[in-house]
Amino acid sequence: MDYLFGNLSIAIVLFASTNVDDIFVLLGFFADRKFRARQIVIGQYLGIAALSGASVLASLISLVIPAAYIGLLGLVPIFLGLKKLWALRQGPDGDPEDHDKASIGHGNIVAVAAVTIANGGDNISIYTPLFATRTSGEIAAIAIVFVVMTALWLGAAHFLVNHPAIGAPIRRYGHRVVPFVLVALGILILHEAGTVRLLW
Repeated sequence: MDYLFGNLSIAIVLFASTNVDDIFVLLGFFADRKFRARQIVIGQYLGIAALSGASVLASLISLVIPAAYIGLLGLVPIFLGLKKLWALRQGPDGDPEDHDKASIGHGNIVAVAAVTIANGGDNISIYTPLFATRTSGEIAAIAIVFVVMTALWLGAAHFLVNHPAIGAPIRRYGHRVVPFVLVALGILILHEAGTVRLLW
């Protein structure tokens, strides 16, 4: 029993420490009226699932993807951030018809998943050794913890955006801040992974 709680504790600490910056990204998505809550939830879960799946695969075949190549995912948030900056220049709300199309399309889900994967690309190198030393049952338990923790992350971000006092400034200025956060995040990912040297 102690061993089980030990594994669960490790999973909780591991998820929290590697996804703490995701809260700020989720705040930005929830504050953006072009994104529906359902799209953010699905996109976030797809991103976390992709990171965890890649880590399990890497641990099974004993292949760790070079960090510099994983860092190329940093180009995704940079692209999305620049795209959002361009949209801000076009007008605060843009064409209502375009807003409706964006809200119902799958592009938003892909965008959330892509940013989650890019932001957590370095997680693969952290998760891989953990999964490599665990049984399939323990990996399944860790996956359940990740599912619950992702729900808590989404719930916390949604709560903060919709809080009467805290949420108002986030909703008012969040869409203006998010493009800069995404670009900065992408640059940070490229720098930390050493991808800048790979590109040059």
